[in-house]
Amino acid sequence: MHHQSPPGTAPGLRPTGATPPSVLNLNAYLMYATGKAARRRLSDTLTAHGLRLWHLTILAMLDDAGPLSKGDLASRLDMNQSDLTRTVNDLDSAGYVACARDPADRRRIEVALTPAGRHALGRLDSEVAAVETDLLAPLTHEERDRFAALLLRVHTHLERDRAGDGLTAAEPRRR
Repeated sequence: MHHQSPPGTAPGLRPTGATPPSVLNLNAYLMYATGKAARRRLSDTLTAHGLRLWHLTILAMLDDAGPLSKGDLASRLDMNQSDLTRTVNDLDSAGYVACARDPADRRRIEVALTPAGRHALGRLDSEVAAVETDLLAPLTHEERDRFAALLLRVHTHLERDRAGDGLTAAEPRRR
């Protein structure tokens, strides 16, 4: 059986890792394995600050979109409501977000980024960037830009599928 060279390798070159070459021909596997490694490295960085990836994601979402209800956050992040509530409670306890009941609808709880949360995001920027730089070290700057553009295109496509289910993505707030 003839196997194609894995993407990113020259014909005839075999990867030196333990992963079989035929598995390396599966883009879904490559996305999974790369994502898993990226998540692990980013999680290690965030754990040093007492945070998890969902904490960072919620802080970034609130920084971009402004205050949102817990329901809106859960929908936009495609996150289970109880997991979101637990994560928001962590951020509230840390002083990174403030939660307030909507006077017009007492069932609705609005979550807003605090100055301490904005400061925490700023502190994390360079560390998150360093993790990304390390992950993408094999790529040139041009390849990194192209890779980011391709990932964004795939993500946008998948979000359109989600939007067809009645869910919408957050629109970045202009600063």
